[in-house]
Amino acid sequence: MAKSAPPTPAPRTIKVPREPIFRWPATVRGWLILAVLAIMFAGGGYALYKWRSLYFGMPKLPDTAELWEAHREPAMEFVDRDGNTLSVRGPRYGRSTDISTLPAYVPQAFIAAEDKRFYDHDGADDAAIARAALSNLRAGETVSGASTITQQLIKNLVLDNRQTLKRKAQEMKLARELEKRISKDEVLSLYLNRVYFGAGLYGIDAAARNYFGKPPEKLEIQEAALLATLPKAPSKLNLRDNLAGARDRQLYVLAEMVDQGFITKEQSDTARAAEVKIIDAPVYDAQLGYVLDASAERVKAMLPRLPGDLVVTISIDPKLQEKIESLLVERIAKDGKAQGASQVGALVMAQDGRVVAMVGGADYATSEFNRVTQAKRQPGSSFKPFVYAAALEDGFSPYDVMIDAPLTIENWKPENYGGSYLGPMTLSEALTRSTNTIAAQLGQEASEERIISLAKRFGMTSPMQPFPSLALGSQEVTMWELVRAYGAFQSGGLRMDPYLIDKIEDSRGMVLYQRPEYERERVYPYQLAEDMNAMMTRVVNAPIGTGGRARVKNWTVAGKTGTSQDWRDAWFVGFTAAYVGAVWVGNDDDSPMKRVTGGGLPADLWSDMMTIVHAGKPSESLIGAEGGVVISEAAEQRISFYRGLSQAFSVAAANRRASGAAPQ
Repeated sequence: MAKSAPPTPAPRTIKVPREPIFRWPATVRGWLILAVLAIMFAGGGYALYKWRSLYFGMPKLPDTAELWEAHREPAMEFVDRDGNTLSVRGPRYGRSTDISTLPAYVPQAFIAAEDKRFYDHDGADDAAIARAALSNLRAGETVSGASTITQQLIKNLVLDNRQTLKRKAQEMKLARELEKRISKDEVLSLYLNRVYFGAGLYGIDAAARNYFGKPPEKLEIQEAALLATLPKAPSKLNLRDNLAGARDRQLYVLAEMVDQGFITKEQSDTARAAEVKIIDAPVYDAQLGYVLDASAERVKAMLPRLPGDLVVTISIDPKLQEKIESLLVERIAKDGKAQGASQVGALVMAQDGRVVAMVGGADYATSEFNRVTQAKRQPGSSFKPFVYAAALEDGFSPYDVMIDAPLTIENWKPENYGGSYLGPMTLSEALTRSTNTIAAQLGQEASEERIISLAKRFGMTSPMQPFPSLALGSQEVTMWELVRAYGAFQSGGLRMDPYLIDKIEDSRGMVLYQRPEYERERVYPYQLAEDMNAMMTRVVNAPIGTGGRARVKNWTVAGKTGTSQDWRDAWFVGFTAAYVGAVWVGNDDDSPMKRVTGGGLPADLWSDMMTIVHAGKPSESLIGAEGGVVISEAAEQRISFYRGLSQAFSVAAANRRASGAAPQ
């Protein structure tokens, strides 16, 4: 047998040693190269770290339009129809001013004071930064920031005031980015409109008007140089508190303006010697707070988003407002106190609903509660015209007769003031005398629901319940809505829409709201409004009327007195062809007065108030007033008798016809 061949041995694997990835240097030269590489690597890492720390989280530069609104505190400037400032709530932001409208030396003063190379750098001044760094190094502390005007703008509107390397780097980057987006002149205009001048003043317009009483276009060189001192230390150099300190820095600004060639040496010398007059800080009418609060509330309701700087034109006539305030405050302190009344409210509106004057109380500083818009009080008999208006709408006539006699309605027994009953009387006489029993009967004839519906049609918004006492004004309403509803009578049946706001703008002049012209809605027939006005003129002019003390010389007045239970409220609400208004007196704690009725102190005050409002105006005829013929009491009684007799025969005849009886 043949022998098999021996197995072939497996090949042997030879392991070759691997070269090390890193080998420590074997020579001094190698160690030096390694040290240099390590330093370079560490430096690069540190630079990357610092770059990320400086620019990580870099705020985005807002759109230019947003810069106008950035970092604004909420503020409202209230002006009258002539543009005069009545008050400012919050900081005062000046109106938008373009540098093209200013004398050249005005922006030049700020360039000289804050950034001499403004038109040469790209937003950040590298040369100034180097000089500032050297100055700080020599001083051992930060003595110079080298911020350009553009950097100051970025700091104020985009960043914050923290003095850190990171913030400074971001400030410089964003400043350069801004100057790529808008022109130098636009940057300077934006700066002058947003820079802080102390005393709550932002923008050169606010500063010029507040300190010098003039628009910035009228500033003189010495005034411009003085304002240019303020951005550096606006609180320290406040012109009313530290004019001497500001004038010291003004000399520096003028010298720099000469050095830059902005003005001549002669102009500088003249400006140095010129007297600078700082006007007194404006003093606004504190009592106007009631109007401003109400206006601010309406602005917030009208605009979905409030910008930071609002200029609100309100409807108030400041001169009339001040005179009426003085009158009412003085009278309530004297006559009101004697009669147990501590508070007063008053409202005057023009034909179109414009609020001409509003007095919300005796002293705004003591109580900001507005008795015109916020207080809900019982109107008493001043509500009766709406009961009569519903009755006329249902077919009643002013000369229909009803019986003034004791009455019971669902366990309620209305009584007349004084407790007497006069028997048959026309509706016109009943309103003139303010007879409660007749108003209560009419309330039942028309129904409480109908009266409530009519009142809401006329503009009342307070909730009312269909109780019989509604006819005598037992349901609480505000003066605002009561006067508004009376406006429908004055106009011949058109609903009045009162307004306090004419226009809303921002400081750049962009109109956010403008009151539109529109056709007023008819809520009551013209002929019936004539009848109502005729009856209400008799309230004031007839000998038996309760409102005789509300007369206004040369004007026909229509209106109604009102007194709530236990003399807690006393009203007169009325109108002429030109104005409609009301006066209320009472106490906030609802305590009774000393038998004050609407025909007394309120009618007196209403007459005095309306005399002020109508002064110098030619008289106008009131719709329907010619129907309110004043007749004697005896004639009124005869009318009532014969009218009642006629109605009785008419009712009897109707009953016979209904029963089939033959006429006699």
